[in-house]
Amino acid sequence: MVGRVQDHLEAIYGFTCEARAEVFVVDTEAAVQLGGTGRSEEELLVREDGDALELALYLAPSLLDRLKPYAAGPLGYLLDGDLDGYCQVAEGVSHFLYVAHTAAHGRTVSLLELEAQAEVDKFAVCLLHRWGEGVGAWAEELLKRLFERVSYRERLSPQERWRYEEANRLSRRFCTRLMGHVTGRRLDRLLGDLRYAYRLGAEAKLRHFAHGG
Repeated sequence: MVGRVQDHLEAIYGFTCEARAEVFVVDTEAAVQLGGTGRSEEELLVREDGDALELALYLAPSLLDRLKPYAAGPLGYLLDGDLDGYCQVAEGVSHFLYVAHTAAHGRTVSLLELEAQAEVDKFAVCLLHRWGEGVGAWAEELLKRLFERVSYRERLSPQERWRYEEANRLSRRFCTRLMGHVTGRRLDRLLGDLRYAYRLGAEAKLRHFAHGG
């Protein structure tokens, strides 16, 4: 499942990452030893050592077990059966890919930028799984489920809560603008806009998400 998500995101954004996320997945014990908070079923662990960047991706064993019945079949069934579980895996892979991509281009990434891009990635990968099925109604429902029917963990600090809410706000505005391409069945334009935004850095990306420029 982790590998399939990575393949789909790389196809959407038109690049290939040499590092494979599934190789960096660690279990609960290892995540704790590496400094994981244990507050989520998904967490990217990052450590800088001079010029080196070390990554580990924690995905809770219970989360991966939930998705095993869907691992080999069409992902449309998974989106109906466990959208939340799939999106948690997609978010973890998104974080991994984006940190690896920005590091390869020699730039840093903020936590807000990372979270906002992950929200867009979840929307994009779920949307495109259903592109050939008359996607308009699905896209509208997906927007509501990912950006409106949301809740936040009680143990978040005020700063963390603000960051997640702001990431939701920014990514929702961008994904709402993409709906014109969805209803017009303009796949090339949709991919073009997604790829352009992905390659923007830092404040330019956040401004683009918020205002389209």
